[in-house]
Amino acid sequence: MNTKLILSLEKEVIEKAKIYAKGTGRSLSEMVENYFRNLISKSEKNNNESNDIEERLKKITGVVTLPHDFDIEKAKEEYHKEKYGV
Repeated sequence: MNTKLILSLEKEVIEKAKIYAKGTGRSLSEMVENYFRNLISKSEKNNNESNDIEERLKKITGVVTLPHDFDIEKAKEEYHKEKYGV
């Protein structure tokens, strides 16, 4: 079901978009709809990828247990000394 949408854009943008749409054999409405579909698709893809990463992280959570006196800053410093000779 199609629904009307009112947009406020610069006149020059609308005129150029109409010329472009006509040149590609599409309507301006079709171009706008395809643009929104593309945005939504990319957003959904990014959300799915983010969820996949979160799920993988959840699987490894708790696998490594560190001592109570573990000093993360000291570990970082030692790592950098070893890797970069700093």
